[in-house]
Amino acid sequence: QVQLVESGGGLVHPGDSLRLSCAASFTFSDDSMGWFRQAPGKGLEWVSIIGYKSTNTYYSDSVKGRFTISRDNAENTLYLRMNTLKAEDTAVYYCASERAQGRCMILRGRKLCTGGQGTQVTVSS
Repeated sequence: QVQLVESGGGLVHPGDSLRLSCAASFTFSDDSMGWFRQAPGKGLEWVSIIGYKSTNTYYSDSVKGRFTISRDNAENTLYLRMNTLKAEDTAVYYCASERAQGRCMILRGRKLCTGGQGTQVTVSS
C-alpha cells in the first residue's frame, strides 16, 4: 500500500522558517514527487515538484525564491524547506507522488497524487 507521511508543520511567525518531511512507504527513486497545499476555504494548489534525479525542480510563483524542494532517494524521504514564511502560506501541506491515489494534479506531464493526511502550517503573528 502506498503511503506518504508528512511531518514538520507547526505554528510560526511571519519571516520564520520550517522544513517539512515526507516519508514514503515505497522506493521512490524513479518517481517524480511534489508538494501541494490547501489553504482554508480554497482548493488544492501545487507548490513544487522535483524530478527523480533532483536535477529538475519547479516552483509555483507564490513560493519561488523562498521554498526549496529536495529528496533523499536512499531514505525515500522528500523535503520542503520553507523560508521567509508569510501568512498566506498558511495551509495543510501534502506530499504527492506518481504512485499515490489521493487527490491528483497533472504537472509537467506527470500525474501526482496525495497519499497522506498532510501537515498543518500556520503562519501568524
